[in-house]
Amino acid sequence: MSGPDPSRIVQIAVGYMAAKQLFAASGAGLFAALADKPLAVAELAESTGLPVSTTRILGDSMSSLGLLSRVDGRYALSPDAAAHLAGEASGVDLRPFLAFLDQISYPHWQQFERTVRTGGPGELDLEGQRWSTFLSGVMTYNALHAEVLAAQFDFGPYREVLDLGGLSSAFAVRAMRANDSLRTTFVIDPNSVEPVRQAVAEAGLADRSVVLGEATPTARPLGSFDLVLVNHVVHRFTAEQNSAILANARAAAAPGARLLLLDFFLDEDEQPRALDALHAGEYLVIDGTVVYPEREVRSWLDETGWRTVDRLTLPGCPRVLIAEAV
Repeated sequence: MSGPDPSRIVQIAVGYMAAKQLFAASGAGLFAALADKPLAVAELAESTGLPVSTTRILGDSMSSLGLLSRVDGRYALSPDAAAHLAGEASGVDLRPFLAFLDQISYPHWQQFERTVRTGGPGELDLEGQRWSTFLSGVMTYNALHAEVLAAQFDFGPYREVLDLGGLSSAFAVRAMRANDSLRTTFVIDPNSVEPVRQAVAEAGLADRSVVLGEATPTARPLGSFDLVLVNHVVHRFTAEQNSAILANARAAAAPGARLLLLDFFLDEDEQPRALDALHAGEYLVIDGTVVYPEREVRSWLDETGWRTVDRLTLPGCPRVLIAEAV
């Protein structure tokens, strides 16, 4: 058609339909049922216990979105779905993350209009099983971030890493697995000490790790680290607190050390990246935390003895500002 095309508007507006069908397909085990071989709709319905009619809807919608293929009436997994949704060992299993989005995030977004008008978060209910669903989903998404980061950043040259303020051990664990000579000092919120100690022990890395509990905004790590990880910290604190955190990180860094600052950022690019802007809404409506403009974050780095040298855009994940201690 000539002239304005409404298809983009419609595609965005019905995006929640795709999300809810993805959540339903994952929760019903549709992807797991296809792990061994392609199945026709009746076979897939029998395997999942779903009606044939709804199995056809889910199968066709997931095929239209590229998570399945449909050849001669038989559905098969795409490589992405096989790696992340079918329970196979080739990638991070994202099903707990989808459960979090479905059960916690999606209904919470019903309060988003009020958030837009007031600038404040909604009322978040994490009672009972909901807290477990929340935590499992968030930590699963962190595990994906760590996996993708390790594929794009070479941890080989480093020996002593400081993990400052992160709530997940996955980043340092993945780094230590990539580099047998790497040791990690975790300086984290006291409430996270035991979970992190348990995680590094289960990974067989306790002998290469030290876990210390200190409040992140005021923590003053001791050492001379050649690599500093500050993962998912920035959005949780004020500008003043973030500046202090980065200054304390610089004080613990050796000359020329690298800093990996991982988070979502609002960019200045001509075409903004959607994932960061969408998470700005997610963080705000969930608990009032902030996705900061990248320009502001870079200014904190400049003011605290770091020089930004690169930016990694991790597919499906946050961005990473890479800085050098000067």
